[in-house]
Amino acid sequence: QVQLVESGGGLAQAGVSLRLSCAASRRTFFRYAVAWFCQAPGKGREFVAAISSSGGNTGYAGSVKGRFTISRDNAKNRVYQEMNSLKPEDAAVYYCAARLLRYTVAAGTYDYWGQGTQVTVSS
Repeated sequence: QVQLVESGGGLAQAGVSLRLSCAASRRTFFRYAVAWFCQAPGKGREFVAAISSSGGNTGYAGSVKGRFTISRDNAKNRVYQEMNSLKPEDAAVYYCAARLLRYTVAAGTYDYWGQGTQVTVSS
């Protein structure tokens, strides 16, 4: 079992930046690939970004590429997502998820999920 807790969400004005954090409970967290997904009301969970267990490889959804940056600090059992140039369409609940081996873009392939953190963007 891996417990994940997101933080850093809140209300932000369009165009500014926000940093989300995902804290993990296991010292073996370095073995897990981690991804961020978002979910708006009435919609499914959509892939946002992912990072390999070592941090050496990353992937992004086309809508956030160049604006968001995923990173991790395995010594602190944390994964971060820097969200720059926020747009109203970025508003959603953001979840971090973890799985062994390589990351994927499919929500159903992840075994562990956090509770989510709300991001609201005002225009």
